[in-house]
Amino acid sequence: MAINFDTALGIYPNALAFREKRSEILAANLANADTPNYKAKDMDFKSVLKQSMVSGVSMERTHAGHIASQQSAFDANVMYRNPYQVSLDGNTVEAQVEQGRYAENAVQYQASLKFIGEEFADLKTALRGQ
Repeated sequence: MAINFDTALGIYPNALAFREKRSEILAANLANADTPNYKAKDMDFKSVLKQSMVSGVSMERTHAGHIASQQSAFDANVMYRNPYQVSLDGNTVEAQVEQGRYAENAVQYQASLKFIGEEFADLKTALRGQ
């Protein structure tokens, strides 16, 4: 009997990919904290994950070894953030807010990795018949 990792690992691989993309967005915000007229972006993790679960649609792959892309789900849910304090140069990045959200996302990324590790441990236990 073959193991289908798409179903065996549940939502955790998608969650990990979405957390990674959110890290990129938040890091770009921090990198552009001093860029005039730069608009801070973020994504709503819950809606992206829910959308990926409901649609179940993935891009066609030309080879079985290719990784499925979730780019369309990312792009549709990236939004501009309204700042708490308006800056004079039009930049909406607030470094403290971005650092806090980046740290929170990093902890959640680590949790997703832990969940995937636990799923693999469960699969190994099942394969050994213990």
